[in-house]
Amino acid sequence: MEPHIFREVATYLRRRRLVVDTRITMEEKLGFFLYMLSHSASYEDLQVFFGHSNDTFHHHINHFFKVVIPTLARRFLQPPDPHQVQPKIQDNPRFYPFFKNCLGAIDGTHVPISISPEKHSPFRNRKGTLSMNVMVACDFDLNITFVSSGWEGSATDSRVLRSAMSKGFQVPPEKFYLVDGGYANTASFLAPYRGVRYHLKEFGAGHRRPQNRKELFNHRHALLRNHVERALGVLKKRFPILKVATFHMLENQVKIPIAAAIFHNLIRLLHGDEEWLDHQPDNIDPSNFVALPNGDQINDLGTTQGNALRDTIAQEMWARYQQYLN
Repeated sequence: MEPHIFREVATYLRRRRLVVDTRITMEEKLGFFLYMLSHSASYEDLQVFFGHSNDTFHHHINHFFKVVIPTLARRFLQPPDPHQVQPKIQDNPRFYPFFKNCLGAIDGTHVPISISPEKHSPFRNRKGTLSMNVMVACDFDLNITFVSSGWEGSATDSRVLRSAMSKGFQVPPEKFYLVDGGYANTASFLAPYRGVRYHLKEFGAGHRRPQNRKELFNHRHALLRNHVERALGVLKKRFPILKVATFHMLENQVKIPIAAAIFHNLIRLLHGDEEWLDHQPDNIDPSNFVALPNGDQINDLGTTQGNALRDTIAQEMWARYQQYLN
């Protein structure tokens, strides 16, 4: 995090009295929380770097997890305005008007977890490691708009999505998110056509252009849905704690992806430089990264409304594409 962004975040926290000065300044408390988050630092590591006792770190980091992070989440993890077409769509004829009702993209990502042996089984993923399956939604400016964290690593992406919806994640009428083939295709969560070219590398240099409406739809769907993969890539680069198991109590481990998403959004809001991030050294030895699964098996389920919406978009898109070619 660049210094000017740190100062802005510190000012925000002080103004709202979410963190206050004691014998330890508010800036230092924010500093060791962010250091923990970006380095997966233990209390012993923090003691070496900041010089306080383990009890001090435990107290203040728990305050961040219990008070600060939930408060910031309500402010900085917000769904996009359903009444506004996102600029990345409106300004691009490949996407507009076909995806004008699209609010963003959703994906599941696995985050390592430390848990007592008697609870291992449901958290063991397809790779055989222990993880949470975390659902992330983002808009097309790479802002994260929703996080559902805590589901066991054995849970499918579709199951995590259903749980999120039962707990208040809403899609306004006639709006939708883009999802990958691991989700059922519905009018609210639009998936690509199965058995048809989809991944961007399949349309890259040397490959033939889309041959029919399904291939064209899949190509443009992939171009847009790639934003959530990019957002997750930036998130894990900035906060590699999301790639390793940590020492925190389970309740706090569940909040780590949420905390990372909040600070990701704050950095973007305050015009953080992602090129600056590219030149920073790895804060965690890559040999400590946990092997994690990537994506679910293809889901062949769909609804009549979802399939009809996808077909309508694909047909309109193909007709416009044919006009362009001619």
